[in-house]
Amino acid sequence: MAKVWVDGKPPLRSRDRREEILRLATESGLASVEQLAEWFGVTASTIRRDLARLSESGRLARTYGGAIAVPSWTELSLSQRDTEAHGAKRAIARWAAAQVEPGSSVLLDAGTTVALVARELRTDASLTVTTASIPVLGHVQGRDDITTHCLGGRLRAMSDAFVGPLTEAALDRMSFDAAFLGADGVTSDGGLCEAELEQTRLKELMARRASTVYVLVHAAKLNLRPFRSWARLDGPFTIVTDDEAPADVVAEFRDAGRDLVVVPRESSR
Repeated sequence: MAKVWVDGKPPLRSRDRREEILRLATESGLASVEQLAEWFGVTASTIRRDLARLSESGRLARTYGGAIAVPSWTELSLSQRDTEAHGAKRAIARWAAAQVEPGSSVLLDAGTTVALVARELRTDASLTVTTASIPVLGHVQGRDDITTHCLGGRLRAMSDAFVGPLTEAALDRMSFDAAFLGADGVTSDGGLCEAELEQTRLKELMARRASTVYVLVHAAKLNLRPFRSWARLDGPFTIVTDDEAPADVVAEFRDAGRDLVVVPRESSR
């Protein structure tokens, strides 16, 4: 296995280095921290951070002393994703909840980050919350200051949320001041990636029914394409991510005309 760069040449950018790590792990089956540090001419701590990022996004599986390639993209359940990048998700959720005006009607999508928004909603705000997410319902149930509507349909176990024609039909009778959407990946050309077409169709319809649309994704999901189902949002929307997003990736999104907000992540508990 040849070195990716040699003495006298500048090291790869962090994003490019992670792609090379993924390629090397795929080819060799196992990547050790020490070997990768030597290959790229960086410290072991730098490699560990790279492996953590790749592991967070599901592209590598961590092992003792290194990582192995994930043979194919596999959707993780909601409970499996709950601890991923939790500090980033919590910070994003708190920023998002602060955008909700008292007396407004908001739509909360499925996903772990969006569920945290429901938990962070200010009290005594007289809100109307509509959702297809079971975890969101759990956070808002019993609150006297929130009127709750649930979009029914087929319960999708992996996301713990409703999808399908019945869910879509309910949206036709509603409108919202703001919608908060999740995604498995989002690209600078405006695409939202999900595991199934029913999910992407629902996100497109949700976005059409809201005056303001936010897409909440932690940094590892920027320019991530884990699956082959895509949502294309018709109108403007704001991407909210955390400060682990590489500067070149942030610049790429903004150069493409995307409204992108970067919030400082919080330390994980």
